[in-house]
Amino acid sequence: MDYAGLFPPASLGMPEAVAQYASYLISPDAWMLGRLVVPVSRLNELAAALAPASAASGPWKVSAVGGEDYAADAARIATLGAARAGSLVVDVVEVKAATTQDIERAARALSGASALYVEVSHRTEPREALIAVRSVGARAKIRTGGITRDAMPSSADVARFIFRCAEVGVAFKATAGLHHPLRGEHPLTYASDSPTAMMFGFLNVFLASAFARAGADENELHAVLEERSAAAFVFGDEGVRWRSRHLPVEQLASARRDFAVAFGSCSFREPVDELRELVLL
Repeated sequence: MDYAGLFPPASLGMPEAVAQYASYLISPDAWMLGRLVVPVSRLNELAAALAPASAASGPWKVSAVGGEDYAADAARIATLGAARAGSLVVDVVEVKAATTQDIERAARALSGASALYVEVSHRTEPREALIAVRSVGARAKIRTGGITRDAMPSSADVARFIFRCAEVGVAFKATAGLHHPLRGEHPLTYASDSPTAMMFGFLNVFLASAFARAGADENELHAVLEERSAAAFVFGDEGVRWRSRHLPVEQLASARRDFAVAFGSCSFREPVDELRELVLL
């Protein structure tokens, strides 16, 4: 889980997000913790807030979310890297790209040590964009939710995206709307009067991805994404079973390492605590 506490619906201030991330780094659940997600425009703010929090934990890995000016973002990241070597490492950059030309432009500007994730639209056929992402050596990103109902993609959209990533051979990460292990109706924000919406579960998304890599078709992926019963997913020492499909541990490990890599969440504790409620931790 990449920790995105600065982003909605948590929308924490930088000092609080830094303090939370520091506490997660030294918690027993740190093995599940990925990078700190920070807008490129706020990297200097992160650097200013970092010193007391990171003294005992070594360099922090950061995923920097860029804007439309890829060259300016690259310059900001390079400046930060030179100034904060040893305390911050921006080894992932996330951008949006509307066209194949934008994908190529982003890759040229942000080439180097950082891994590049390109967010592509889930509302249209993504194959051409994913081929372009692969051709520049980048990875894909899908937005699986938001703080309004219309931000939620359909299960068919997500199934198509995952299927195409497996078909084209592109690794990806997901972001937004994945606070819960299983698909279900949940509040969109933390406000007491928040509307609710049907949200994807991160177990559903990542298991669908592993099944896609093992040859499942779009209809099967759609069914996995729609699954709401925890009992339908049976985990054991040898792997996982869903309905009539089984995946051995080796295929799960390969999919997690090389295909469905991570997801961003503005909460770390919520997903972890719900896994414990399901007796999966």
